[in-house]
Amino acid sequence: MKVVVQRARNASVTVDDQVVGAIDYGFVLLVGLTHEDTLADVEYCAKKVANLRVFEDAAGKMNKSIQDEAGSILSISQFTLYGDTKKGNRPSFIQAAPPQVAQPLYEQFNQLLRDKYGITVETGVFGAMMNVSFTNVGPTTLMIES
Repeated sequence: MKVVVQRARNASVTVDDQVVGAIDYGFVLLVGLTHEDTLADVEYCAKKVANLRVFEDAAGKMNKSIQDEAGSILSISQFTLYGDTKKGNRPSFIQAAPPQVAQPLYEQFNQLLRDKYGITVETGVFGAMMNVSFTNVGPTTLMIES
């Protein structure tokens, strides 16, 4: 499992010109799953996201988590995180989990962030063509891998 974490403000995702998810401040997550991922990978990544200290404290140090900041998450499924570009010019996506494997794990990941960590999570539409818009604050972008 791979999760790209971007500290963001004013984030939204549209499908067919309709906003389907939006947050004011927190994280934009790009979430990719592979064939071998399990609930243990989901739990590991959710814990990392929830406790990642990348928000500034009063001294300007990255010491606060999204929970400390009462931030929200815009979570976007993105199979292209498992695109292999080593050969040729067109990526191969054979490492990405098929939808019937990826979608339940992606939904469990988002639900875990909501239920266990109390974070508001907005999402796009799994498998849809989406347009994501946001301001990357910092910019701060990290990769979490299980």
